[in-house]
Amino acid sequence: MTSITIGSAPLTLAQLRTVLDGPVTVSLTPAAWADVDKSAAVVAAILAEGRTVYGINTGFGLLANTSIAPEDLETLQKNLVLSHACGVGALLSDAVTRLLMVLKIASLSRGASGVRRGTMEALIALVNADILPCIPSKGSVGASGDLAPLAHMSCVLIGVGEARHKGEVLPAETALARVGLEPVVLGPKEGLALLNGTQCSTALALAGLFAAEAAFAAAIAAGALSVDALKGSDAPFDARIHALRGQPGQMDVAARLRALMDGSAIRDSHRHDCA
Repeated sequence: MTSITIGSAPLTLAQLRTVLDGPVTVSLTPAAWADVDKSAAVVAAILAEGRTVYGINTGFGLLANTSIAPEDLETLQKNLVLSHACGVGALLSDAVTRLLMVLKIASLSRGASGVRRGTMEALIALVNADILPCIPSKGSVGASGDLAPLAHMSCVLIGVGEARHKGEVLPAETALARVGLEPVVLGPKEGLALLNGTQCSTALALAGLFAAEAAFAAAIAAGALSVDALKGSDAPFDARIHALRGQPGQMDVAARLRALMDGSAIRDSHRHDCA
């Protein structure tokens, strides 16, 4: 199983492609954990000082000017998650769900969201065990975030909803128990931090990109095979010809075709016919 360490450097496309391809294990660098802790400490300080800050101890949207009592802050975050878990339609694939979760971990690890270490550890534990929330694919417009899909992801953290593990659909609490976790009690701002973001849209876009890249690579391979099968010449793919045209994509494809056909025994057997 591939291991991915998340730190200050952005995740690469190669790493994200690995996440889409199958189960991975994720960890944070010590510096990333320090950023997470500092961010959570900021939220704790706001509450200790009795300050009123949106999303921490206020309502949301039109209720932004409504103060929430300290004893209701955990309920506020839980209700935010539950109220947005309203997706419909077929479930996102395991691959897209896994990618969504890793992207969310990467976002939260930057230390700008106020999420506590324990909540991060629970989300990482689910990814590392390949326990994937059941997330309906319809219901998000990606405006202030992919609210509905990320709410369904967050529901599993708090022991609500269902998750998949090795093809089996499980109640969320059962899924958590499999990795030795109790349902998370969300702290101030954590529900908002989990829901705000475009990780679902990004995961779907990446899945489309990687599928297109795979199809394109297959098309180039098929082209090279066709040249061989038809006893064609590689002269049209000469680098000098394509350099004159100056089109980067054209030059790249020609180079790939040359590499695939290099040393072809089939072409060598009739090279005198197509010199």
